[in-house]
Amino acid sequence: MKKQSILGIVVLFCMALTAQEKKDNYLSKVKTLDSTIKTLYAVISGEKGEARDWELFKYLFHPEAKLIPSGKNREGKVAARFMTSDDYVSTSGSYLVDNGFYEIELHRKVDTFGNISQVFSTYESYRSKSDKTPFMRGINSIQLLNDGNRWWIINIYWMQESKEYPIPKQYLPD
Repeated sequence: MKKQSILGIVVLFCMALTAQEKKDNYLSKVKTLDSTIKTLYAVISGEKGEARDWELFKYLFHPEAKLIPSGKNREGKVAARFMTSDDYVSTSGSYLVDNGFYEIELHRKVDTFGNISQVFSTYESYRSKSDKTPFMRGINSIQLLNDGNRWWIINIYWMQESKEYPIPKQYLPD
């Protein structure tokens, strides 16, 4: 009985150490605005069949954050859909893994005032890292908050490029 108790304590201690290491690793990914944006793109990207770290994905977002895709709906009207990070994982997570998906940042425009930042981040999307031509481009409008310890994504509001709305030159690399 004593050996089982000691073993139980050792297991719990190891689990606590592992959880703290993971938390420290996650915290390092949101210490700067740049690391937060880079982690956002990296965590959703991967080859077909490659698992994503959805726990890290959710860690990027403030608990009240929204992910808001915009575009024309089935009736052809412009609309926005509001999701939590959990909603995004449940509606898009398996699609990204099943099909392969890489989102690469092309250009970034940042405006900061005090502890808030607005980032216009132009992206290209690929099915595989080896693809030469993107299947989609667009702009992510990312709002962030720095609470003094880390950056939180408050909202991501995005729109895909279309023939009707090509990406303006000021949001593309020189």
